[in-house]
Amino acid sequence: MEQVFYKYQGTGNDFVMIDNRQLTFDKNDTKQVAFLCDRRFGIGADGLILLEHHETCDFKMVYYNSDGNESTMCGNGGRCLVAFARDLGVITNTALFEAIDGLHHASIDGDIVKLQMVDVNTVEKHDSHVFLDTGSPHHVQFEEQIEDFDIKTLGANIRYGAPYNEAGSNVNFVKKLNDNTYRVRTYERGVEDETLSCGTGVTAVAIAMHATKQTHDNLINLNVEGGELKVSFEEENGTYKNVWLVGPAKFVFKGTI
Repeated sequence: MEQVFYKYQGTGNDFVMIDNRQLTFDKNDTKQVAFLCDRRFGIGADGLILLEHHETCDFKMVYYNSDGNESTMCGNGGRCLVAFARDLGVITNTALFEAIDGLHHASIDGDIVKLQMVDVNTVEKHDSHVFLDTGSPHHVQFEEQIEDFDIKTLGANIRYGAPYNEAGSNVNFVKKLNDNTYRVRTYERGVEDETLSCGTGVTAVAIAMHATKQTHDNLINLNVEGGELKVSFEEENGTYKNVWLVGPAKFVFKGTI
């Protein structure tokens, strides 16, 4: 069987995209998803995303990590899916779609995609880190020597350690550059390694920096391995609303496998 696919990337976070509006893709075949994401034997990607028909929204997003398992929300994946939907002619410059964490509004201008993320009601502040859920769970901690830091080893230790245990958490290491700019490196569960960018991760970092009073700004610049992203939000009585993730999402290539 031949499968037509498209490759997109958002600040180096790359995805295999499949138009599954006809429901021809076997969503239960985790080995097939893992194979397609494999960088040596398959196409190569941090995740695989299906674009599906939705009764009331523009489309539905189904996201899989590169290990083949369906996962929680992926911010950069959502932004890339908006670009994919535009390129397919499903939308023009605005979108409303459903993902695993609910409905998302988005807009696209050229290759810049703005994606509205879920509200964040709880930010857990600990002595050594902050934990919050931005559609996916995220551990956030400062690390001054971020340039030559062993992200994979320490990230895995935290991801599998207490209190995260079986479910695990994504892990973000942060260095403050100035009051509204932060350097971020992320270990992603499901990929089990560092990725060049993580959308829900930088969203978590921006909110965590505001919640811990590292910044008073509500527009934060995030420098990641694959480029630059921006996160804006409104805070009201400890709840973060109107959260937007902004950055580039680009088509890479189309193929058949």
